[in-house]
Amino acid sequence: MNGAETLVKTLLKSDVDVCFANPGTSEMHFVAALDQHPDMRCILCLFEGGATGAADGYFRMKQEVATTLLHLGPGLGNGIANLHNAGKARSGIVNIVGDHADYHLKYDSPLRGNLDGISGSISHWTRRAADAASVAEDGAAAVQAARAQGGQIATLILPANTAWDEANGPAEPMAPAPLKRPSNEEIVSVAQALGEPGAVLFVGQGGLHGKLAQLAGQIAAKSGCELMADFLVSRIERGCGAVDLIRLKYPIVENVELMRHVRHLVLCGANRPVAFFAYPDKPGTPEPADCRITELCGPDMDYGWTLQAIADELGVGPSDRPALVPLDLPTTPTGGLTLEKTGAALAALLPDNAIVVDESVTSSPPLLSATNTARRQTWLHVTGGAIGLGLPCASGAALACPDQKTVCLTGDGSAMYTLQSLWTMARENLDVVTIVFANRGYQILHGELANVGAGQAGRNAARMFDVEDPTLDWVALAKGHGVAAARVTDMDGFVAALRKGLATTDPYLIEVIC
Repeated sequence: MNGAETLVKTLLKSDVDVCFANPGTSEMHFVAALDQHPDMRCILCLFEGGATGAADGYFRMKQEVATTLLHLGPGLGNGIANLHNAGKARSGIVNIVGDHADYHLKYDSPLRGNLDGISGSISHWTRRAADAASVAEDGAAAVQAARAQGGQIATLILPANTAWDEANGPAEPMAPAPLKRPSNEEIVSVAQALGEPGAVLFVGQGGLHGKLAQLAGQIAAKSGCELMADFLVSRIERGCGAVDLIRLKYPIVENVELMRHVRHLVLCGANRPVAFFAYPDKPGTPEPADCRITELCGPDMDYGWTLQAIADELGVGPSDRPALVPLDLPTTPTGGLTLEKTGAALAALLPDNAIVVDESVTSSPPLLSATNTARRQTWLHVTGGAIGLGLPCASGAALACPDQKTVCLTGDGSAMYTLQSLWTMARENLDVVTIVFANRGYQILHGELANVGAGQAGRNAARMFDVEDPTLDWVALAKGHGVAAARVTDMDGFVAALRKGLATTDPYLIEVIC
């Protein structure tokens, strides 16, 4: 048994059984080992950013670690943007990155690069296998690291000779260290403070879906505090029956207004809210100057235990019912196409428990607003702000939850970063409806040019912002990747296309000319 075989067996023993892959020559012995273990599902992604983004979406929905297989420094480098998003989402991912045999590195061959440095810039944990005998233990440690602190990026560098040299059997799984918790004194203090005027419980991570979201809502009902969440959260339940809370927006000036009355901000499973960028003459954070901020429990701590401890201290019981979002479906719109009507159509037609991956950027606000009282949905957002996540994240989410319909909302500029994911959707027959809002440019940049006080777009700026001349043909692009598609220019066409996409389990793309 060689090192690669011990690594695959160790991953499987550690309950890691999905590999999003884009391998090269240095990884061939690991590929051969994967070939001998059909219980490891291997999914080819035609760009490394597709592999890392899919692993992110898979973890967000299943809360289980997947592995990626990447080729040397350039391969890991190609996957960095979506590893950045995954890190901000606290997604657990194990990257297996092949390298040259250790004795070959001295020759400085064309593909040799600063792989350790690249990994160190994006990973929470990096280790280079020293020899074949250590590979299995290294693999178990990588999974342990990926599961630690609520989810981390772990990268194991696998020199080719450590994969092909002989080694002993697989290693046993390693449990991550227990999550840190606030002190009892902090819990008592916060429970008292939440009953004061202007108190806000600011939640994130698992506190935005499932039982913990309900518990957070009960705490708000019992204490009288407001419940708030950030804008680009990793996962949130919305629609009928979801806990009603206040979401921050993208523009910092809107968030300043939303938080003008806040006097005490308690963070649980969330970091302090901040402006997306620095802007001249605008604040960097939205809370008032006299607001007290209590960083009770970070996203890398045991926020589930913390919420339960607050609830216990307050004496929360079954009679303390959270405020829930009602069901209020709009009629299916007709006539001319607008984003508001498109949102209404989504609200009317989205099935129960749909997964919505939102990378629609400037198109997003009216879609979010319209679907707030639709059937229950789970939304995944671009937590790190690096575009190109939508299509691969939707692929990973659909693979994790094949019994739920996945809808990907994306702009044409964003989708071009990782359009190869359409091919993966087709090959794996993933149940994804992709809606591309073709506004022919990076429209957010027109607004940001003004927001930072740099004026309006002239010829050169427009040439860098606009995605036209030539015009992208998303129907042709989709079909070229094996995905059926339709182009729509009015609401009747959009509703018909959306009904068709939702009715099939094959991937389907709708290009919306807006």
